Amino acid sequence: MGRILSGVQPTGNLHLGNYLGAIRNWVKLQGDYECLFMLADLHAITVPQDPEKLRSNVRETAAAYIACGIDPDKSAIFHQSAVSAHAELAWILSCHTPLGWLNRMTQFKEKTGEEAESPKVKLKRIKFYETATQDEIENALKIIKKVVVAGSFVAEDAPLGLFAYPVLMAADIIVYKATHVPVGEDQKQHLELCRDIAGAFNRQYCQGYTVSKDEGGFFPLPKPVIMGEATRVMSLKDGTKKMSKSDESDLSRINLTDDADAIAKKFKRATSDSFPTIGENIENRPETSNLVNIYAALTGVTRAQVLVEFGDKNFSVFKPKLAEVAVEHLAPISSKMRELLQSPDYIDKVLARGVERAQSIAGKTMKEVKDLVGFLNV
Repeated sequence: MGRILSGVQPTGNLHLGNYLGAIRNWVKLQGDYECLFMLADLHAITVPQDPEKLRSNVRETAAAYIACGIDPDKSAIFHQSAVSAHAELAWILSCHTPLGWLNRMTQFKEKTGEEAESPKVKLKRIKFYETATQDEIENALKIIKKVVVAGSFVAEDAPLGLFAYPVLMAADIIVYKATHVPVGEDQKQHLELCRDIAGAFNRQYCQGYTVSKDEGGFFPLPKPVIMGEATRVMSLKDGTKKMSKSDESDLSRINLTDDADAIAKKFKRATSDSFPTIGENIENRPETSNLVNIYAALTGVTRAQVLVEFGDKNFSVFKPKLAEVAVEHLAPISSKMRELLQSPDYIDKVLARGVERAQSIAGKTMKEVKDLVGFLNV
């Protein structure tokens, strides 16, 4: 049996995108893998956090895991900061990670606006004013708009943690010698970096390990697990943006704490367009395409099957049906979450048990790592 490690940041307002893109898939993996699911509070502090709110969010996120179907008796649920091996290994790995590898990571550039010049380069390359198509113009304007509002940091003022967190992410995974990691398309680059870092450590310290190249050596080279439709759930107000807990408009997302009335209201008010039917030219209609993907994911059918059923229907038929399906699927989760949050002692016991299980694995790994690196053990 392989081992899975994954987690989300406990920054509040877990939403439908977190559920469909990650947590629901974790539930399916529990029968096939040994699973550890963390609350990534060390990652959360790469941007300022209110301490009391962070503690509250850790419990809320743990409640969401359980309400969505993560079984504490099968899987370890724990908060990352309680297992010191994450930070210990991250430092050791950072001493073996070239800056060039981190400079290639796109998310840091996106969060700091470092990509600000790329739209200008693109516009010049396509001889914008002479040859650009309407689609190229619209795409360029979207990129420029994104750059203008990107992040709250410029590169020079960004904290080191925001730049170096991919190394911590690698440590999170390989400190448990995880063999598989559930990832979205936007996280593939981080997993590739993790494999590179694990491989670099193996080459320097572990020549005696005689295992296959794919397994890696002392640290396995973890493989991605990408599951299901709608792994990228977009905003209900702008189909070109991912659904986000930080979006100013609460109508842009379905929170896992939303009750049935709120869920139905948000889907009925989701941005649509003037096309008469759902299926017409759907590939060029991001908001409609997003709603179709969500319906497919919630009902367990393919996108094509949704279009067979609703392709010739209009929004007045489709949206109420989508709202009905969403309420049926999500309302029990929000109800269970509210129940769990009334029992913080139970949540704390689940976390304590999870920490104990995580430490038993990570502690053994760190002892071996320290021996390999040459740290004195007296």
